[in-house]
Amino acid sequence: MELNPELAAFLDLVDAGRRSGDTRPLHALAPNQARREFAMASRALDTSGEDGVQRRAVTVPTRDGAAIAARLYVPGALVSTAERPLLLYFHGGGYVVGGLDTHDALCGSLALRTPCAVLSVDYRLAPEHKFPTAVDDAVDAFKHVVTAGLELAVDIRRIAVGGDSAGAGLAAVLAIMAARDRAIFGVAPVLQALLYPVTDASCASASMELFGEGYLLEAETLRWFHALYARTADDFADWRFSPLLAPDLSRVAPAFVALAEFDPLLDEGLAYAQKLEAAGAPVTFRIYEGMTHDFLRMAALFPEAQAAHADIAAAMAAAFA
Repeated sequence: MELNPELAAFLDLVDAGRRSGDTRPLHALAPNQARREFAMASRALDTSGEDGVQRRAVTVPTRDGAAIAARLYVPGALVSTAERPLLLYFHGGGYVVGGLDTHDALCGSLALRTPCAVLSVDYRLAPEHKFPTAVDDAVDAFKHVVTAGLELAVDIRRIAVGGDSAGAGLAAVLAIMAARDRAIFGVAPVLQALLYPVTDASCASASMELFGEGYLLEAETLRWFHALYARTADDFADWRFSPLLAPDLSRVAPAFVALAEFDPLLDEGLAYAQKLEAAGAPVTFRIYEGMTHDFLRMAALFPEAQAAHADIAAAMAAAFA
């Protein structure tokens, strides 16, 4: 397949901005500036607001005595439901950029389409908070949902974990941990929704070479993210940093894996889906033709993204049923 023509035109605009000096790649910026630029760019993609979904601020306590923000999405059809299924969602951004607002439209769409509640977690970012802080925050958020299920009006027997890019990596790690130690987690997720997941910090795949420049996510940016997140180079070999290296994926939750054809993360996402299958996990994976990394946040621009939202929602609805 060829790159989607409308997406190719969008990438041409991005490239023109780079060549004119109006914009710079994230890896050329300081982390705080990169966050501002990413947030500004995300506003153009956001179609949230009057979408029939209620939003509520939630606070999640962490093991080190801090508290992180989260946002609960409840579609109108489930507002009066005593126990609703929940997607625990972790945003993308390389553990360095992104937040509740940058992924607001995507979370609202998934809540409405499934329908289910979605709790989006504002885990702490690098370089201020190095590995494994994001992992610890993800675990603490899952445990909070289990203990506060009544308060949140969610059915803790029907929890899915998910995310995009780095957030999908967190969801994958969480699913592995829940499978290994159910006594601590209390319940296991019924599904892991992994949207173009980061699973291998080596950045050494063929797709990284093919699509590592000019296709929105750049290999150099990804390496910059990893360097800011890691304490030392040894962290790259930790399976919580690179879940593709996990030695045991048995008993993990079923997975829906969404990949983009022109994404540097394509190969590592495909390798992870295949490793899950080899371990006996039920896996559905789809490669969306003509699409690049982060296309799921472009539903306002491309019908293909809307179709992918529907696919993810259908997978979750089936798991919750």
